[in-house]
Amino acid sequence: MLDKRSTLDLLEREGVAFELAEHPAVFTVEQARQAKIPFAAYGAKNLFLRDDRHRAHYLVCLPDEKRVSLREVQERIGSRRLSFASGTDLAGLLGLTPGSVTPLGALNDTSHRVEIILDEGLVDRGSVAVHPCDNTATVLLAAQDLIDLLGRHDIPVRVIRL
Repeated sequence: MLDKRSTLDLLEREGVAFELAEHPAVFTVEQARQAKIPFAAYGAKNLFLRDDRHRAHYLVCLPDEKRVSLREVQERIGSRRLSFASGTDLAGLLGLTPGSVTPLGALNDTSHRVEIILDEGLVDRGSVAVHPCDNTATVLLAAQDLIDLLGRHDIPVRVIRL
């Protein structure tokens, strides 16, 4: 399982340009704002969701200031009824803990059971700020570099307007 150091090493090994900001642990968007992380304009909110049969899991990433209901997400992605997945699912599928949710965690999903959903608004910004599998740091990288990196590791990514 990738942790902060191994995630940063992977980004470097794969030639993904990024900026790193280390900070105290943050568990919410509000805490991230209070920590004054330098990439606030590119912040992402990550929702780890599952369908009502526990068969499909989604990591939905959107601009941190955007509000969207689970019903809207469900309709846009064509899913069964959605709810938040458990911490046990988060640890088991992505190797992450609450507060550290990041699309980079999909690199830990060797069975490719989690689909990554990126909001077009996040991609349109050009860059995105996410945790490197640990909520004591944030990396800023090009949104397309994130998509390409996940694609090289056979991780499904869907870009949609939420």
